[in-house]
Amino acid sequence: MNKMNNTKSTHIDPAIKELFSCFFDGKPVSAELIDTSRGEDDFRNTLIITTDGGERSVLKIVSNDFTFPERILMWQRTVEDYRDLGYYCPRIFCDKSGGFPVIDYHGKRCIVYAEEFSIFKPLSDRAADGENDQAVSAKAYFKDIWSMSAQLAAKKLDHTEYPSGYCLFETFCPSDRIDEVMENALEWKKYALSLPVEFLEQVQRIWDAWSANREALKERYSRLPTSVFQADLNPTNLLIDESGAFRGVYDFNLCGRDVFLNYLMRENYADFEEEIELIRRALTIAKEHYAFSEAEKAAALPLYRCIKPLWYTRVYDLKQAGNDAAGIMHCLDRIEHYLTADIDFISYMD
Repeated sequence: MNKMNNTKSTHIDPAIKELFSCFFDGKPVSAELIDTSRGEDDFRNTLIITTDGGERSVLKIVSNDFTFPERILMWQRTVEDYRDLGYYCPRIFCDKSGGFPVIDYHGKRCIVYAEEFSIFKPLSDRAADGENDQAVSAKAYFKDIWSMSAQLAAKKLDHTEYPSGYCLFETFCPSDRIDEVMENALEWKKYALSLPVEFLEQVQRIWDAWSANREALKERYSRLPTSVFQADLNPTNLLIDESGAFRGVYDFNLCGRDVFLNYLMRENYADFEEEIELIRRALTIAKEHYAFSEAEKAAALPLYRCIKPLWYTRVYDLKQAGNDAAGIMHCLDRIEHYLTADIDFISYMD
């Protein structure tokens, strides 16, 4: 497990031993602490516990507004859906009573659940081990990733109403005010409106076109088929065996119900041209396992126009242009082009 902000080994204290005993048998003798907290409102500690018999297990101690029993049970069930397709995901465990303890830990009220210690390492570990960039790139596993995801889409899982972290037109956490796509777009608008006055007409035109497209998409989007996905396909979560073969995924924190096209487009991001090619490649791979409906084909272009032209990287591009008028115009022209261009996705879905 290498997804860490802060990692250290520690002697195991009596409270952790008692907590471990709620989930597992065996005598714990040491613990490795991994802190992946993301600010005061998102506290996450992982303890990798080793017993006197050499077995390792994982305890997750969490305090945030999206980790609670019903959601953990949904992650647990989705892990089994992936495993049913032949992909490895470490199992998630309740305690011996069938629940999830709530404890006071580091001054926070935390929920605790357990995981199987992964038998495979994440792709990111191969970089840490000094392998070359090509060997550790997620691009090498592109077909594996989208074959797996398309198979999950084809199952049209419906065992939860909790959305994935990529949700559109709804929020993931109770603390979220708006969905992330709208948040990105509003951040773009805020910065774009601070540009010199000669650009403001084009900025307003872009915003009006984006808003009209989003509004038109909203009703159509609600009728698109959904399934349940792991929803975080970065190299720290892709599990690879010693030969370099793709085996599965872990880390289901963002897991949930989603529209497959939304998930596919959100997971493929780059500069405009490369991004479109990545999406087309993913669609081509996916259709070997998943039959896109006519409604999905009709929604693909408006969905792209909603997600990508005002993505957070477009704000970065504008900021990089600084006071260079030609650079600003180049950024705005590209955004307007890809917001209105007739991009072919349908032929890659047929």
